[in-house]
Amino acid sequence: MTNFEKTLDIVHRAMDVSVIRRNVIANNIANAEVPNFKRSEVNFESQLKRALDSEQQKPVLDLVITDPKHISNHMEKDYRDVAPRRVLDYVSQSKNNGNNVDAEEEMTLALQNQMLYMMLAGAASFEFSQVNMVLRG
Repeated sequence: MTNFEKTLDIVHRAMDVSVIRRNVIANNIANAEVPNFKRSEVNFESQLKRALDSEQQKPVLDLVITDPKHISNHMEKDYRDVAPRRVLDYVSQSKNNGNNVDAEEEMTLALQNQMLYMMLAGAASFEFSQVNMVLRG
């Protein structure tokens, strides 16, 4: 897989996660006054970083596997296997009715998510402009 393909694939996945996150945030805001409602969040970036880091980190001593039953000392994780996870926040509580949604915080998260999506769209556009420049030049 080329750098271009990998970069676009990661950007595409991150944009998909951003859409999922927007829906989760909208659901949190819509249920801000529902008693005992627990807010959700989407975890993705930290798992993606771990997978990408595992591609770069090789052990100092790489063990040779001579039998399928042997266990490798380095498990490289494919970034394409990383999926977004929706996680409920059971720990925090901000209201007396058991609801833990702070509408102001959710609106801030929505704005950050929108800016992230726009940045990712710009990154994808930049990648294609680089290819377009090479093809024209």
